[in-house]
Amino acid sequence: MAFTINNLKDNNNVVIKEQLGGFTVIEYKEDLSNTTMLDAQANFFMSKSNMRNKQLMVEIKNSEVMLSAGAMQYMIGNIEMTSGVKGVGGLMRNLVSSAVTGTSAVKPLYKGTGTILLETTYKYLWLIDVDNDHIVIDDGMFLACETTLEIGVTARKSLSSAALGGEGLFNLSAKGKGILALEAPIPSEEAVVIELQNDVLKVDGNFALMWSNSLEFTVEKSGKTRMGSAASGEGLVNVYRGTGMVWLAPLMQYGNGLIPKNTP
Repeated sequence: MAFTINNLKDNNNVVIKEQLGGFTVIEYKEDLSNTTMLDAQANFFMSKSNMRNKQLMVEIKNSEVMLSAGAMQYMIGNIEMTSGVKGVGGLMRNLVSSAVTGTSAVKPLYKGTGTILLETTYKYLWLIDVDNDHIVIDDGMFLACETTLEIGVTARKSLSSAALGGEGLFNLSAKGKGILALEAPIPSEEAVVIELQNDVLKVDGNFALMWSNSLEFTVEKSGKTRMGSAASGEGLVNVYRGTGMVWLAPLMQYGNGLIPKNTP
C-alpha cells in the first residue's frame, strides 16, 4: 500500500512553520475561498494581522499518538483508532479527570503507519520536545502527543489556589519523554520563559500557559498586609515558588479575545 498527498506541502499558499519528529505545523498564507466582498475584506485583514489558518499534520510509522477528542480531520494509511480507555475502570478514571480539568473524558489513540491531518485552527500551534520532564498545561491547550508521554491530572498543592487564583484546582500534565502539540492563544515568539532557581515568581492574572510540576503554586496577597494589597491595586497574585520554568503570555487577550488587557 502507498499513498501520495498532493497540493498540501507543495502548495504555494502553504508554509511549513515548524517540524519536530513526525509532527508538522502547516500555515495557510491566505484563505482563498472568498465568495463575497465581505469574505474578501475579512480574509485580507486577518492575513495582514497574522490571523491565519493553521493545521497539524502527524506522520506515524508503526507507532501511536494520542489526539484531543474530535481533533482529527482525515487520516490516510493503515491506521487504527481506539478510544484509549481500558475497561470500565479506565472510563471512570477518565470521566473523573474530565470533570476536574474540563477536558474530554476520551482522548483517542491512533496506531499504525500513515498520516493524520487535524482540524484547522486560528490559534497557534506549539511543538514541544518533552525530555524526561513533567510539565503542567493550562486548560484547553492539549492537542496531541506521542504516547511515550504520560498524560495525567495534576492537583494544586493548595485549595486556596483554586478558590482564589482563577486557574482551577486540577490541570492536565505531560510526563516523560516525547513530542507534545499544544493549541495556544499566542504565538511561541511572544511567550516569555522564566527560569527559577529556588526563587519566586508572582503573576497578576492568569497568564501562565505552562509550568514545571516541581514548582509550588499558591495564591497570595500582593502585599504583606491587607492594607498593603489594597494600596498596591493588585490584590491577589498567583505565586510560583521553587525551581523550574514558567511560560508566560504577557500579551494574551482576554474575555471575547478582542480587547487586550489594560486597553483604555
